[in-house]
Amino acid sequence: MKLLKLVPADTNIKFLKLRVPFFIISLLLIVASWAAVFTQGLNYGVDFAGGQEVQITFEQLDQAPIADLRRSVARLGYGAPVVQEFGAPNVVSIRVPLPAEAEATPGAATEIGNEVIALIQGQYSDIRTDGNNTVSGKVASEFRTDAVIALALAMLGVAMYIWIRFEWQFGVGALFALFHDVSLTLGLFAVFQLEFSLQIIAAILAIIGYSLNDTIVVYDRVRENLKKFRKMPLPELLDLSVNETLARTVMTSLTLLVALLPLLLFGPASLFGLVLAITVGLFVGTYSSVYLAAPILIWLGVTSDSFVPQESEADRQEKIARGEIEGGKA
Repeated sequence: MKLLKLVPADTNIKFLKLRVPFFIISLLLIVASWAAVFTQGLNYGVDFAGGQEVQITFEQLDQAPIADLRRSVARLGYGAPVVQEFGAPNVVSIRVPLPAEAEATPGAATEIGNEVIALIQGQYSDIRTDGNNTVSGKVASEFRTDAVIALALAMLGVAMYIWIRFEWQFGVGALFALFHDVSLTLGLFAVFQLEFSLQIIAAILAIIGYSLNDTIVVYDRVRENLKKFRKMPLPELLDLSVNETLARTVMTSLTLLVALLPLLLFGPASLFGLVLAITVGLFVGTYSSVYLAAPILIWLGVTSDSFVPQESEADRQEKIARGEIEGGKA
């Protein structure tokens, strides 16, 4: 039985031929993304903006009806609530955004929490209220700071890993590609004012993982080909390496899309931002591995000798003693 090949074995696409215009476009997109973040800001969810948190236990249910609770609380008109399991399947945490006037009026936030509790008590008679607390802006600010630190540490850790495994130029290339992917994702959420919550931080970390995986596959093949084709010009060698890994990239991307597209089109609204971020990151991460991580090696001075072990003076003297080189010359 003949295997299906989405990418022919003799594929020879000249990716690097357009490296300069694509690199310029990428730089412009990064600048535009950060401009949108700083001018329009991100539409923070309750996780990052603060709000009122209610904790409820369903004493006669094994599993809390999270989807029904999310729809019911949303009808109160305070914005999209965050409803999550809290410690046990029958315990939930419900967080709702606070109107601006509620933050300035003593007791108003608690009244909103009581309204949420009364709504749920009218639908379920077996609930126990475990908490009705205000999530302050200070706590939300700490969440934002921790999220930024997590992203920065993930990217730096990736760069260090690739630096140690390959050469410093590869670490810089991977870090720039990841910065590009994260920037464009943040820009998307800033431009369209999609809710930015802890779910999106998880999505960005997933994007970093996918992009890194794709970049390492390409870099591994580049390293192998640098040892194999010592006299091949670097742009041709990079094109060869990308084409040799193209089948794997296409299959991985299509497999992920098969899972992501149904969730994006038909999944619950609570998952839309998460799935959208990962879907966009799938394309952006693949693009950056080809048009950013690979060509930047040319500009950073990677050569055919980058992975050839350098001969030490002791090795050279030993070769002279064995007569393998004469008069100190190879």
